[in-house]
Formats: sequence, structure tokens, C-alpha cells
Amino acid sequence: MSVNKEIKKVTTHTLQKLKNQSEKISMITAYDFSFAKLFDQAGIDVILVGDSASNVMAGHETTLPITLDQMIYHASSVIRGVNRSLVVVDLPFGSYQSNSEIALASAIRIMKETGAHALKLEGGEEVVESVKRIVSAGIPVMGHLGLTPQSIYKFGTYNVRAKEEMEANKLRADAKLLEEVGCFGIVLEKIPAVLAKEVSASLVIPTIGIGAGVNCDGQVLVMHDMLGINTEFKPRFLRTYLNMAEQITTAVKQYITDVKSSDFPNEKEQY
Repeated sequence: MSVNKEIKKVTTHTLQKLKNQSEKISMITAYDFSFAKLFDQAGIDVILVGDSASNVMAGHETTLPITLDQMIYHASSVIRGVNRSLVVVDLPFGSYQSNSEIALASAIRIMKETGAHALKLEGGEEVVESVKRIVSAGIPVMGHLGLTPQSIYKFGTYNVRAKEEMEANKLRADAKLLEEVGCFGIVLEKIPAVLAKEVSASLVIPTIGIGAGVNCDGQVLVMHDMLGINTEFKPRFLRTYLNMAEQITTAVKQYITDVKSSDFPNEKEQY
């Protein structure tokens, strides 16, 4: 019997148990109450309130503009829709990079004001002091290595990371370091599948892949991409499970037609 069926509430401990028993972890992003409620009822293990809200909710080109206050708003909305899933919230750009005191203050605000269960932040060795400080305050932290979208201007491209040996070695070392300082899991984004497999096997804690192959301990996708709401983004790693853009457009066009032709509302739809 899968661990998944037994659990009433997913915790960081549950994710470790899933890895230990070789059961994959399912993770999806959400940014509001209604979708979070649906995903939770469907049985998703982890809901990530991603700073991708900057792109898919606010229309920005990168994740950089979203603020701590905005992340708190999205996370609070998600939490109200969730009973079972573990809710992880991204620390947004600028809320933890400058020093570990600011990082801890940001982390405490998110936990106190949203009721979320854990945080995620990007980077390896550069953010170790912040991770240590947040973890020592009793807040669970998930790491994020590989393509780290908050550093997009440094990379200059959204291409696959860690293909070169030097960068791959840094990723291996960073993953170990994040585990040592207390991260409960690590997202591996857009790295070669062979490297992701090696790193996942070398760690006790679970890895969650996005564009990192099948051998990570779990997978995450952005809901707008996976449900076919956002049709412009078509990377190789994405599997689209619905075509919501087309379905929504068709439905709204029909509604417009029905309103214009006085077909809606009919006699049964009025008081």
C-alpha cells in the first residue's frame, strides 16, 4: 500500500518517508484559494506558492518584481483552501540575499502571516548562512539549485544549467551543503537528467525535479503550464494535461453569444 493513501496531513517527515519507500512526490504550484482547494482535494502532496506568481498572475517577464507582501497575500489565499497538502512558499528576490538577519525576518513574516508550512529559497553556498538561521528558528527550508530564475540576469538565459563540469561540481557540493545545514528537500531545475539522478542518489533528503528527468524523488510543474492556461511557454520538460486556454475561450465566446442573443438568462434562470 502506498504511503500516500494513509496520510491525513503531509509534512516534511512524510516527504522523507516517501523517498525512503521509493514513492514519488507530486508537487504543483498554486496562487489562490480556489485552485489550491481543487489540488488539495485531488491528493497532491505539495503545493508550492511560487514566485512564478510574478509571471503567471501579474504578467511580469521575470520573477524579480514580486514583493514579500504579494507573496504573503498569495500564500494566505492558498492556505485557506488546503487541508492535506504541505504548503511551501518561495522567499521572493531581495527578501533573503543581502544578509541572514533580513532572511530570517522575511521567513518569520511569511510563517506568521500566512500559516504556511515551509519556505523555499534559491542558491547554494551563497545562502547557507540564511538557511542555517531560518532552520534554527524552527522553520523548514527547501533548497533550489540548477536554473534559479531569480538569478536570470546573471545567467542571461533560461538554458539548461550544470552541463559544464565546473558548474556540475558546484551543484553537487551545494546539494550536500544544503542537506548538511538542514534543508528538508531540494528542487533541481533544468539540469541534465544524469546529474539529477546522481545528486538524488547521493542525498538522504528528497529532490523535486523540473526539467531534471525521471530519477528525482518527485516532480513539480507550474499549474498554468500543466493545465494549458499559459500557451506561450512550451519547454521540452512540460507535459500539458488540459487545454484550458481553448476551453475557457470557447466557453466565454458561447456566453457572449447567449447574452447578445437574449438566450441567457432563460425563464428557468430568473426569479
